[in-house]
Amino acid sequence: MSEPLRIGVVGCGNIADAYVRHIGKAPELLVHGVTDLKPERADELAGKYGFQTYAGLEEMLEDDRVQLIVNLTIHHAHYEVTRRCLEAGRHVYSEKPLAMSHKQAQELVDLARVQSVRLACAPITFMGEAQQTAWKIIREGRLGAVRVAYAEVNWGRIETWHPAPEPFYDVGPLFDVGVYPLTLLTTIFGPARLVTAYGKLLYPQRVRTDGIPYQVSTPDFQMLMVEFDDGPLVRLTSNFYVSQRTQEAGIAFHGDQGSLRLGHWFMYDAPVAFAPYGEPFEEVPLVRPASPGVEWQRGLVDMAHAICEGRPHRVTGEQAAHVVEIMCAATEGMASQRAVRLSSTFTPPAPMEWALDGMSDEGISKIVKEVGNE
Repeated sequence: MSEPLRIGVVGCGNIADAYVRHIGKAPELLVHGVTDLKPERADELAGKYGFQTYAGLEEMLEDDRVQLIVNLTIHHAHYEVTRRCLEAGRHVYSEKPLAMSHKQAQELVDLARVQSVRLACAPITFMGEAQQTAWKIIREGRLGAVRVAYAEVNWGRIETWHPAPEPFYDVGPLFDVGVYPLTLLTTIFGPARLVTAYGKLLYPQRVRTDGIPYQVSTPDFQMLMVEFDDGPLVRLTSNFYVSQRTQEAGIAFHGDQGSLRLGHWFMYDAPVAFAPYGEPFEEVPLVRPASPGVEWQRGLVDMAHAICEGRPHRVTGEQAAHVVEIMCAATEGMASQRAVRLSSTFTPPAPMEWALDGMSDEGISKIVKEVGNE
């Protein structure tokens, strides 16, 4: 790339500092400016890193130097902010979820196509070393046919650490954090087709870090059964009650020939272990050394290279919209106590190049063909 991709950040809340700090590590990317509904937050972030500030989104979109918008606003604002940016002819990378309804998510996918711009949406944790290692083992057939997977999302009580927890409880644990394993599972197994769900409000009375009490109304415990066209039956549980320190935040894959444990669906350096059927687990080395935690810029770096090279980017709006449909189907199923069939589809992303080592040329060609990169 001759020049870095110039980025405008919308939303300077709790996660923005980590984003811009990680973006600063990538020579392919450059934060040009930031904006927030609370100008003091934008001023604080800009002052810390030397960015330009904009009075609002419209002023940012009037600056032709800004090529891509990173949308870090609250969940309910994602659709409107992303829509305005796409209409202005900008590439967009949004935090999850893409929208709060499948109709809105699909509208954004269609709008990006009409505008001939790129649309991407977090989470990008499937690009991590541990996650790519697990996927590689599954692709290589060491488990045989994978028929069952268990995903656990114990995300604790948001009010104990976040200064403004209300938006998280409004959307519930599935839309906030259940989206992580759902994105990884759809990356590995492709589109889902049927969802059955159950939800319950366990702990309605909460107290913020500033001592202000408030009431939760959305179920803070949600459980799904997700059936895939070409994959396992998945049981996913997500909640805002059980502490993260339980370490129950992984995915277990079970196949005809063996089982695989991914220690965490979020952390790039999570342990991965394999067991032949009926045998004990043994830890598997990752495909390459991993950075601790998560590198937030990874999806944006891939997007920048994809734009430059004229290839599909891995973190797509289409997949994000499909995951939104799964979550909306779960919400509908919790109310109706009926299974809900899905209608959307997407092309799964290609594995990372560094996770293809050791595969046959035939296997690599098959993957490349499937994602339309020939």
